Amino acid sequence: MSANSLQSLFKVNEVEIIYRNPTPIQDRISIKQSSTAYQVFRQTWDENKIELLEQFKILLIDRSSHCLGISEIATGGMSACVVDPRVIFAIALKTKSSGLILAHNHPSGGLKPSEADLSMTNKLVKAGNLLDISIIDHLIVTTQDYYSFSDNGIMPKPS
Repeated sequence: MSANSLQSLFKVNEVEIIYRNPTPIQDRISIKQSSTAYQVFRQTWDENKIELLEQFKILLIDRSSHCLGISEIATGGMSACVVDPRVIFAIALKTKSSGLILAHNHPSGGLKPSEADLSMTNKLVKAGNLLDISIIDHLIVTTQDYYSFSDNGIMPKPS
């Protein structure tokens, strides 16, 4: 094999990580209560989908409880949404987040967490522990109200 053909076998893409936050720290909203997180999530939720399709979003939080941003992770069907932890933590790592607040809606309008909700939250808390990223809360969002795992004492404890 020639040197040129050998080199072409080993072409590798370069990966670059870039992070910019144009909002000055003094202008970032501080999120210290579930009600504030709910208000932020509701402002960004598509009113045409909240009672139709299940969606999953995250608030990215810094060490001072300032909101770095919000990211939509997944959109599913009427009764379920597939959430990939790798997507969540890739975004969290890129934004230098130290904590996350999870949220998803129940198109039915019900606020009771399902077994799948509890299991997924537990899985994300465990993954966050490995990366030193706290899962602060998980909200179930509807048009009228919300349910906070933390406020109701069912948020899994970091190990």
